[in-house]
Amino acid sequence: MTQSAAEDMLQTSAAGRSRRAWRMLVPVTALGAGLMFATSASTAQGTDLRGGRFSQLTDLISSTSASVARQEQEAAALRREVTQAGQSAAANSSIVAAEKARGDALAGSAGLQAVVGPGLTVSLNDAPRPKDGQPAASTNPDDLVVHQQDVQSVVNALWAGGAEAMTLMGERVISTSAVRCVGNTLLIQGRLVGPPFVIRAIGDSASLRSALAVEPGVALFQRYVDDYGLSYRVTSQKTLHMPAYDGPLDLPHVDRTGP
Repeated sequence: MTQSAAEDMLQTSAAGRSRRAWRMLVPVTALGAGLMFATSASTAQGTDLRGGRFSQLTDLISSTSASVARQEQEAAALRREVTQAGQSAAANSSIVAAEKARGDALAGSAGLQAVVGPGLTVSLNDAPRPKDGQPAASTNPDDLVVHQQDVQSVVNALWAGGAEAMTLMGERVISTSAVRCVGNTLLIQGRLVGPPFVIRAIGDSASLRSALAVEPGVALFQRYVDDYGLSYRVTSQKTLHMPAYDGPLDLPHVDRTGP
């Protein structure tokens, strides 16, 4: 046998072994993949195997919300006790009665009394989701949602227009109230709220509307309404009922004198 013939036999033999190995590898791989899918389906039992972190976050939000609700109930009960104690003390002391009268006189302007009167309701909302197959109005998601500064611009304009009292998502707004952005929601006095964001103000409707019309932040938001489909609505109201502020009155303080 010549060297060339021997080399041809070796190549043929190697090719045959390669084809046999490939034919054996395909069913083994398929069997392994099938075993993995079967194990995954059995473990998941119809659920998302990657949903653990989402479920944990949902549980955390639910438990925290329930804790906040319990604490709000406890705080309301304590406030009632304080009010009753103050009334009892005022009935037995002219000095306490005089100080209580001074405090009651300031309660209205401080937002600590319920108020009823005419005014405006302002509603801000995100752009609607596009229908199936339609592109979004903007490729930048920030263009399509209401931001903290948009709500704050409306609040500032209403104060500038002479608002006597105000609520944001049903929460009474006072001089120490703050609106903070948390993802695509807002944090208002410890509550996370989502759009539409509703601001109500008691005052002269014409003055409030004029103040909104000249506020630069409101004008900028209205441009986004025109360009991207966000919502901005102002409605006059004959009667608005606003609760008294019942949150904490202390101001947070950061000690900067230390090291």
